[in-house]
Amino acid sequence: MSHTKLFIPGPTEVRSDVLQAQIAPMIGHRSSDCDALIASVESKIKQVFMTDNRVYILAASGSGLQEAAIRNGVREGRRVANFVNGAFSQRWHDVSVGCGKQAVKFDVPWGQPVRPADVEAALASGDWDAITVVHNETSTGVASPVGEISALLHARYPDTLLFVDAVSSIGGDWIPADEWRLDICLTSSQKALALPPGLAFAAVSDRVLARAKEVTGRGWYFDFLVLEKYLVKNTTPATPAISLLRAADLQLDFILAEGVAARVERHRRLAAMTQQWALAHGFGLFAADGHRSQTVTCVENTPGIDYAALSKFLKSRGLAISNGYGDLKGKTFRIAHMGDVTEADMQEVLGTMSEFVRD
Repeated sequence: MSHTKLFIPGPTEVRSDVLQAQIAPMIGHRSSDCDALIASVESKIKQVFMTDNRVYILAASGSGLQEAAIRNGVREGRRVANFVNGAFSQRWHDVSVGCGKQAVKFDVPWGQPVRPADVEAALASGDWDAITVVHNETSTGVASPVGEISALLHARYPDTLLFVDAVSSIGGDWIPADEWRLDICLTSSQKALALPPGLAFAAVSDRVLARAKEVTGRGWYFDFLVLEKYLVKNTTPATPAISLLRAADLQLDFILAEGVAARVERHRRLAAMTQQWALAHGFGLFAADGHRSQTVTCVENTPGIDYAALSKFLKSRGLAISNGYGDLKGKTFRIAHMGDVTEADMQEVLGTMSEFVRD
């Protein structure tokens, strides 16, 4: 079967042995074998999040856990501040509104990070139950300093919870959930973790569970109190995605064997390679200097190349990158360097792109 190698910001390439792990015979989801599988994945994923708190594992996308955060962490009649600097932070605002919460959007220009000063200015207007921030905006290639934002909240607004979307950065950037005192840090399987789509993970603090007890209308599937009741027994309320858990269990072995710090450093090198390539070929970088993603580079199409022609050329070579997102289509394109991608992989795709640019 012909295969197009993916350099898109998800889904990412998955190792063949990890894919193969999904085809093992099925087991019952209420069996001791399944309990052991969940316990194994839980112990390993906590090391990736750098947390001693629980990590909930759900058959969902990251967007599902955005909803879970809002449903569990924002009380009736209280406000949530959604900081929007791209498409996926906008989605979190849309989720907040869809859940019937008093959601207030604070816009930050696309290409810029959410800075502590932005949060300080917004929260000065009164009491807030929570704020939402996307650590790594996949649409723009911008990384926001969530550790600094957390320090501000704990110093000035200790009752305001911090919810962080790290969908495209966990496993590819340094995000110590406990050290930074993140209340919710969520991610998806199909990005820097280099797993098939279908699983979502969230490191959740004790403060969130205490808050959830005060919240009505938490739903059921995403109710953290229900999930907690089952997780302490190494099981889940509903049938888990057993085949995906098997893949995750094996891939987490590979991630931990590489080492989280080493994996982050590899992503840093790949990001630097990509950014240097873009600048050397007359392109710009959309993200603000000092806040560029380690997992996806959003390239400004300064020379005005024909992106459709570039995409077709790459496909003829068995490679794929992504167009800009939404209004940025044609104006930018995105090159992902996340997951198990190596320097040799990046040399292949960047070298092929150089051929197109020279022609």
